[in-house]
Amino acid sequence: MKRSRGRVVHVESVEDLDARLAAGATSLRGWRLRGVDLRERHEALASVSVAGATFLACDFAPGDAERVVAAGALVLRVPDDLPVEPRSSLYSPAELYDTPAYADSLDAAAYAWSQRPTDPDAALGRALHDHTIDLALQEWVAGRRLVGVMGGHRVERGHPGYAEAARLGALLGASHVVATGGGPGAMEAANLGAYLSGRATALDDALERLAAVPSFRPSVDAWAQCAFDVLERHPAGAANLGIPTWHYGHEPPNVFATAIAKYFRNSTREAILLEVCAAGIVFLPGSAGTVQEVFQDGCENFYADESSVAPMVLVGATYWTETVPVWPLLRSLARGLPMERHVHLVDSVEDAANLIVSGT
Repeated sequence: MKRSRGRVVHVESVEDLDARLAAGATSLRGWRLRGVDLRERHEALASVSVAGATFLACDFAPGDAERVVAAGALVLRVPDDLPVEPRSSLYSPAELYDTPAYADSLDAAAYAWSQRPTDPDAALGRALHDHTIDLALQEWVAGRRLVGVMGGHRVERGHPGYAEAARLGALLGASHVVATGGGPGAMEAANLGAYLSGRATALDDALERLAAVPSFRPSVDAWAQCAFDVLERHPAGAANLGIPTWHYGHEPPNVFATAIAKYFRNSTREAILLEVCAAGIVFLPGSAGTVQEVFQDGCENFYADESSVAPMVLVGATYWTETVPVWPLLRSLARGLPMERHVHLVDSVEDAANLIVSGT
């Protein structure tokens, strides 16, 4: 039986419900039942008070949903055609890539569904799904010290920048749990390096094999299969996290993140990605998305209490001062504030990793 905190009781299986009712529960006030099949529990629902209970994505016998609502409960349904339901755990790569052809996969179906015109039911379905991902992510990160790696999605396998991002992931993964935006490019490379942290020979082998399929264009199938082949060759890697979004569904999620918190809403995903990286973030060269993340993280640090400021490390002095001159503005923003000594510009991933490990 899952523990509950305070007056809120979370029930996620019919077995848990049966056990609580057998223990003598007579009122479901404050209970939150999620994804429970109640089609065979008509008598049980009729025998207790359901006022103040919340039923999220539950299945009812005919007429029972209307009866519990009339009795004071809240019933939240998701659209029947929603490919991904509210859940109690994060996604795995195999779950999103659940068919040989990506076009038929759960991930592709969810992206296609997200592109349809939004009606109230669809909006509720998205919100409920993302809410349950929030809860599952909170449980996953508990007790883990996460560091973020942000960078461009266009960096192809076989490019020196891809290998550098993988090396960074491996260096950080030796002492922290690495989190990325969960997509291709530098994000995939960092997840790969984290997955194979402490296994330098395996990482070299993986980089060589992945270079045979540099990009998910023109074929997501070939790109993903090449990565799954690497996973099969090098199993049991270190836990690491990807937080992608179906807002950018044209960019498939990488399979080297062992846990995937995929959201419909990109604004939610961006905020959560930065929030969970309490040990700091390393920013590799990137374009508009990475620049947005730099200043969103900078805003968090600007207003943070001194004890809560997290390191920000930009890699590539020429890139961040000349190509995309983010550094001068970030440095000016930080001047005179507690965040000033936690904002860094370096030229190597080794220096970046050392700053994160030292917590400066």
